[in-house]
Amino acid sequence: DEQLDLDDGRWEDIHVVTGALKLFLRELPEPLVPFSHFDKFIAAIKIQDPSLRGRCIRDLVLSLPPAHHDTMKVLFRHLCRVVEHKEENRMSVQSVAIVFGPTLLRPASEEASMAMHMVFQNQVVEHILNHYGHIF
Repeated sequence: DEQLDLDDGRWEDIHVVTGALKLFLRELPEPLVPFSHFDKFIAAIKIQDPSLRGRCIRDLVLSLPPAHHDTMKVLFRHLCRVVEHKEENRMSVQSVAIVFGPTLLRPASEEASMAMHMVFQNQVVEHILNHYGHIF
């Protein structure tokens, strides 16, 4: 309910805005990729055949609840624009995936294999960024 003045100088640091976005996404009761879809996305990214993997991930994105799908579409469109300016901001596809993967896609409970999941979480985000036009 707080009214923010985005013209205030404290919002000029992009790291503050990015941190606020990540915090918002992390504090959602359920991540952007719902818990019910986590294992499906992890299984899909492990598919060896690139064509089949691409179709499977696209189908999973399309199967998301409308609010999740639509938010993902807008967020990833923005993240693709961030990547387009990687020479200035040093945010490559891999960097964006590392920053946002664990926030957007996480299991319902933390497990011992969390480090292993992180690799796949990042790969899912990287795949969606690399194939945004095909997926959305």
